[in-house]
Amino acid sequence: MELILKKDVEHLGFADDVVTVKPGYARNFLIPQGYATMATKGAMKQHEEKLKQRAYKERTIVDAAQSAANNLESLEIKLVEKVGAGGKLFGSVSNIDLAQYLKKNGIKVDKKFIQITGGTVKTAGTYDAKVRFHRDVISNFSFEVIGQQEEKPAKPKEAAPAPQAEAASEANTEEAGE
Repeated sequence: MELILKKDVEHLGFADDVVTVKPGYARNFLIPQGYATMATKGAMKQHEEKLKQRAYKERTIVDAAQSAANNLESLEIKLVEKVGAGGKLFGSVSNIDLAQYLKKNGIKVDKKFIQITGGTVKTAGTYDAKVRFHRDVISNFSFEVIGQQEEKPAKPKEAAPAPQAEAASEANTEEAGE
């Protein structure tokens, strides 16, 4: 069954793509959820006209995505995280952390478009990831996780009470007792 996607569907296609799926998937999920419409002759003509009109806008979007990808490639990414014994991180570094770092450096990208090779990072080192800025613009980059040893604060020694303070407190209790 042929459908025209209204929204991006992971592992299927992007908005405005014409895809072929099984009828049950179309009728029970994609169409009721508003992700797609049936690809009838009239809908296909409208779709083609819409794509023609959007071609210019698409070029500007791709250029902006390419610019962001170039900025990312010129950026040196170093994340400083707390580590314990053996270089293991307290917690992990994920696509969320990378998205926040990139946002701080002027590159806005949604966390769902970042993929770290091998999943989340749990030890210090250098890792690879890729970012999809646009369906045609995918940028590969590497980042470094630097371990920072957690410094344990020195325990303050308990000061022994001054002998004068003890004598004064004993005198106060004796006076109160009389």
